[in-house]
Amino acid sequence: MTLQLYHNPRCSKSRQTLALLRQHGINPEIVEYMKSPPSPDTLKAIVKKLDFDSARQLMRTKEDVYKELGLKDVTDEDALLKAMSENPKLIERPIAINGERAALGRPPENVLEVAALR
Repeated sequence: MTLQLYHNPRCSKSRQTLALLRQHGINPEIVEYMKSPPSPDTLKAIVKKLDFDSARQLMRTKEDVYKELGLKDVTDEDALLKAMSENPKLIERPIAINGERAALGRPPENVLEVAALR
């Protein structure tokens, strides 16, 4: 199974995570989600792999678009997933996925367990 990294090259944590993986000899499949946003179904699967209770845990709640869309008061999970798919800036990053396991790279070392290095 190839490790996937949902990556935003403009994000310092994402760049640090990619560098850490490469230091450990792992060259992940890069998914530039800002260029090719994941579907709501893909995001739902990622939320499950992260073992999150809600899609909101995968959201960047301090982004202006979060406030502009009034997402604070939205309780419908499908609506949250759709908002992230349509506005990928809302997706917290980086996300490492290896099979049925995933980890959010905040801090970057979090991905080492999913990469089977811990």
